[in-house]
Amino acid sequence: MTTKTMNEIFKDWKKEKKQYVKESTYAAYVLLVENHLKKYFGDMTEVDEDDVQQFIFLKLKEGLSQKSIKDILIVLKMAIRYGEKKGYLSHKEYDLQFPAASTKSSIMVFTIQEQKRIMRYIEEHFDFKNFGIYICLNTGLRIGELCALKWKDFDMEHGCVIVDKTLQRIYVKEETSYTKIIIDTPKTCNSIRSIPMSNSMMRILKPLKKIVNDDFYVLTNSTVPTEPRTYRKYYKDFLTMLDVPVIKFHSLRHSFATRCIESNCDYKTVSVLLGHSNISTTLDLYVHPNEEQKKNCINQMMRKLNK
Repeated sequence: MTTKTMNEIFKDWKKEKKQYVKESTYAAYVLLVENHLKKYFGDMTEVDEDDVQQFIFLKLKEGLSQKSIKDILIVLKMAIRYGEKKGYLSHKEYDLQFPAASTKSSIMVFTIQEQKRIMRYIEEHFDFKNFGIYICLNTGLRIGELCALKWKDFDMEHGCVIVDKTLQRIYVKEETSYTKIIIDTPKTCNSIRSIPMSNSMMRILKPLKKIVNDDFYVLTNSTVPTEPRTYRKYYKDFLTMLDVPVIKFHSLRHSFATRCIESNCDYKTVSVLLGHSNISTTLDLYVHPNEEQKKNCINQMMRKLNK
């Protein structure tokens, strides 16, 4: 068996992986290797279970979330499997443990009253940037999908928004480091979708579509898009001006999904509208029965038994 250090394996693995994944995905992999994995595993010629377990404890101590650490471990495992396939590493199984989470973090959403206030203000004080917030509350778009949205993506004939692009700034870290904006298809095929527009959105769009250039980006109404970081700041300033709780931009998407669930939409439809890869993601995030619903469930069961 040829022996190589993990630094050498990381280098070879990156070169191979670059041929098969999106530019944004590759950039994310490289960043995790450079910022986390090389420093800890780089000089090793074998990676044992205890090495990885200690790495987990170290990253938890540094303040990383379990989700972030698991993302790093996905990249580590891919590089290790590559090393095994090439004969640089011997095959090993890992049984890794994370401390039990004491509480499950809850998602933040706008109340119905707050959402109505935001939408009413935008309807009465229209501009293109404000309209982006309105779009997200009505469709659940992610911020990258919104930044990539053009006027031509509104299909007025069928009354839907076509979502097939996402915009992001990626950090490229190899021989030289730099950032760049890319517009690409979403990461998964499920994220490519059409979302029906509400009547209120249609009313706003009908006169606009007669005068705007279909090739212009919606948020800027020009050939130049805005990027997520810039728009997040605008969103924060907008909520502060409106004296509404300043919660994360992604809460617009959470609020859309929550309103759908509250309206008794079936979960599969909500999952498709959000572009989730599977319905379990939707259920885990948004379907949390309250005490009344749980009582009704038990009562229905007992009525069935007592027949």
